[in-house]
Amino acid sequence: MKFVDPKTDIAFKKIFGNEAHKNILIEFLNEILDLDAPIEDVSISNSYQAPRLKGLKETTLDIKATDNKKREFIVEMQVEKETAFVKRAVYYSSKAYSQQLQKTEKYHLLKPVIFLGILDFTIFDHASVLSRHLILNSETGQHDLKDLEFNFIELPKFTKSESELATVADKWIYFIQQADNLDHVPENANTPALQEAYEVAAQHTWTREELDIYEAQEFKIAVNQNVIETARMDGIEQGRLDEKRIIAKGMLAEGLSIEIISKLTSLSHDEIQYLI
Repeated sequence: MKFVDPKTDIAFKKIFGNEAHKNILIEFLNEILDLDAPIEDVSISNSYQAPRLKGLKETTLDIKATDNKKREFIVEMQVEKETAFVKRAVYYSSKAYSQQLQKTEKYHLLKPVIFLGILDFTIFDHASVLSRHLILNSETGQHDLKDLEFNFIELPKFTKSESELATVADKWIYFIQQADNLDHVPENANTPALQEAYEVAAQHTWTREELDIYEAQEFKIAVNQNVIETARMDGIEQGRLDEKRIIAKGMLAEGLSIEIISKLTSLSHDEIQYLI
């Protein structure tokens, strides 16, 4: 059995943003988020619809849902590292909060907006895989302003193996991180919603058009990651070259010959001559 990678746009939306499989989103959010009351039902405002290949650029990762208590949830999967992601999370959530009211409606009608970002990179300097960010009173630590909340899962920090999964939340994070590397449904994927998620992620249940889009998105991610890595390596190489040139200039100032400097720094005679 082969599974798609839940981190790609189309797979994430089909698994977690699908009104026909909303039990997946309900259990996932209930297990991951520290909610004062569990979600009993959700309405997904941008439910998954099989896109066409020509609409690939229009695919969105955002999942926006409202539960039976009118709380709004924004769930986003982000693969490529984005330094301003936290600011974007605040912007998305604030915008969703302000758009709840029409001009004539009262502020008491506003409902909480809860953001969950699932990141394939790290952004915080702590070891926690899952972090929750609230607006607290700096003196008392009290949580008085409760309408905006931000949660982040940093996948690179999750290192548990299949046998080490202790909680249902662990099993969900493992599914997102590892599904495309598995050839079986883990025995400990023992909730109906988890089993359903693996079923939706199984490639044999996908149409040819969906798989074409999935493969195109995987290719795009690989190309982007290769570009980033190439730029990083080029920067390292350029840094080494600049360091050699600085050393060579110092040696020239000390009166060493071009021949000796070339042997010590691996710079060509022409490169060293250019520094004089």
